[in-house]
Amino acid sequence: MKKITAVLLFSAISSNAFADVSDIKASNNQFGIQVSSTNVDYTETGNGQLGTSTGTLDTETGRLSGYALTISAMQDLWLGNDYVAAEYSRTSGKTTYTGSLQGGIFGSVVSTSTAGLTDYSLRYGKGFIANSKLMLTPYLEFGSHEWDRGVNQGETYNHNYYGIGALGQFSPVRKLVLSANAMIGSTFKSNIDVVGSFSGALGNSSLYKAGIGADYAFTKDFHGSAGVDYVHFNYGISATYPIGGGLVAWEPDSKTTYTIARVGLGLAF
Repeated sequence: MKKITAVLLFSAISSNAFADVSDIKASNNQFGIQVSSTNVDYTETGNGQLGTSTGTLDTETGRLSGYALTISAMQDLWLGNDYVAAEYSRTSGKTTYTGSLQGGIFGSVVSTSTAGLTDYSLRYGKGFIANSKLMLTPYLEFGSHEWDRGVNQGETYNHNYYGIGALGQFSPVRKLVLSANAMIGSTFKSNIDVVGSFSGALGNSSLYKAGIGADYAFTKDFHGSAGVDYVHFNYGISATYPIGGGLVAWEPDSKTTYTIARVGLGLAF
């Protein structure tokens, strides 16, 4: 009788454990669409090159609205619990530009400008089951970013990036999965195109991403999600380029931070 009781208890525990891991895997196998709000915080700084100003030259801040299309899968494809995720996002709106006229004092010019952000990313990793409620997934990520900046006659910044990170997922109760992730990487092929002026390479830098999120399965196939993401990177100073009339132009050093809030719906498969 004791042996039967022990077997039944073990079976119950195993069943519960499998169910919890199953919820985590289910959250990783779905198509999704999200709406987003992105806070932009951009700062350019001068180094005094050719007698120009030093310190903060201009800033651009504001909140943009947008959407993201996502797909992710966790299947036994190669290493077991193989994790693949791809995302496309588009964000647009208006930002506040704070700067100055040539040779002026920072803050003497304040205006609004349009902004559009376009991002692609692809992620591959392998999930490791830490216990019945926790899964850890180290991953590699590659992606691209473009910013259409509405100042002057228009400027476009873009770069590619790669990074390594880790995703932690915890299922405290049935149907709910909480997640946290962090990534460190590097930009490459950073570039700027200034309409009517010049186009050139920008210096590359480290790139940092982090985020938290939650996924809830309303039904087996229908999920809701919410989260907040943080992204930070720099652009280095460009070379100088002749723009006519004996004048030259260049893009100064800059730093960019995005804070992105998202909510969405997903269809599991």
